[in-house]
Amino acid sequence: MHEKAAPMEPIALHRNRETGWIEVICGSMFSGKTEELIRRLRRARFARQRVEIYKPSFDNRFSQVEVTSHDENSLISTPVHTASQILLLTQEAEVVGIDEAQFFDLELVSVCEQLAARGTRVIVAGLDQDYTGQPFEPLPQLMAVAEYVTKLHAVCVVCGSPANHSQRIAAGSNRLLLGAEEAYEPRCRHCFRPAESGEANTDRPHARNADTANE
Repeated sequence: MHEKAAPMEPIALHRNRETGWIEVICGSMFSGKTEELIRRLRRARFARQRVEIYKPSFDNRFSQVEVTSHDENSLISTPVHTASQILLLTQEAEVVGIDEAQFFDLELVSVCEQLAARGTRVIVAGLDQDYTGQPFEPLPQLMAVAEYVTKLHAVCVVCGSPANHSQRIAAGSNRLLLGAEEAYEPRCRHCFRPAESGEANTDRPHARNADTANE
């Protein structure tokens, strides 16, 4: 039996410079969102398209100026304080990549729509849920207006099922808390335990399938 080929990112067969669109890559922590963003942007560069990449200046976990995945793949980017700066800085780009969209406010939605309206392919990556399991703005709004949405999943560290949640295991009630393995871990719906009152929640339910735990 032939293996099913992985779907390719959206591509216009007849590229009209006056027609742009929005792509959203979303999911939990450690689901490969930034990795997929980098892959699409590199492919655009290989095609000799003009590419510009932006990240919120708030996110300095791995680098001040690079978009970096948890697998340590990276691309040089431009840190910005607000979404409106992206419009000011973007000139002749055919493709614009935006990472960690959850660190921007709702202004990002308007910015992306304006870029798409003037013929730009906009690729946005970010968390669609916060550490309590609630929709994480502005991703829900971006998903509503985007032409293409890709939802990625990590692997639950407790039972090995597809993980859709980001379990906070570090103390802190701030919705915007930078961190990686020391602060978050991927959990499925069954194993997710929302932290409350700013306390760390390291409670782990019994795995439903011990053979697949911690894959």
